[in-house]
Amino acid sequence: MKRFSKVAGIAAVASAAVLAGSFYAVSRAGVTSGVVKGEDGKFTHPAVAAPQENDTSPTPRVKMSDREWKKRMPAAPSLAYYVTRQAGTEPPFSHPYNSWKEAGVFRCVGCGLELFDSKAKFESGTGWPSFWEPAAKGRVSEKPDNSMGMRRVEVNCARCSAHLGHVFDDGPEPTGLRYCMNGAALTFKPIEDKKEPAK
Repeated sequence: MKRFSKVAGIAAVASAAVLAGSFYAVSRAGVTSGVVKGEDGKFTHPAVAAPQENDTSPTPRVKMSDREWKKRMPAAPSLAYYVTRQAGTEPPFSHPYNSWKEAGVFRCVGCGLELFDSKAKFESGTGWPSFWEPAAKGRVSEKPDNSMGMRRVEVNCARCSAHLGHVFDDGPEPTGLRYCMNGAALTFKPIEDKKEPAK
């Protein structure tokens, strides 16, 4: 599937950002990223709406009604529902994950599937968290997106179909791809949380 350049990508996301900005302006009083720094300096991250037993398998698929997603993922205090279930776009440079440096894995905020490793994250300058590849094959799905009069490639969670963002062909080596994701569609698991417990 053909992906599109950074110029086209920036034009597209700029248009999307206008729409997202309108939403954000209306609800900004109660909107947060869900990423909270405690008094001990440690961060807590958004809870997964529909956690599954396995965080690495895209099957079985998670299928729920829009009503159930809305119940589990309310529009406030985060943009998670708007982004993942309504294909929305958060304002650029608005989410902490854009500049996040900690080692770990980014998971789908909808079902918890591990989507991107922090090792594949890079600074794209676009204002959205960017990665040059998913954590493993089959974790995300792609489909054409011709909305707003532009041709793009939409990226969704392979397990729960959450809208994550778009992919473009102007990323760094070794793939040359830029998976431009919404921070609100993700939650983060620090690498220490992935270690096996001592026996």
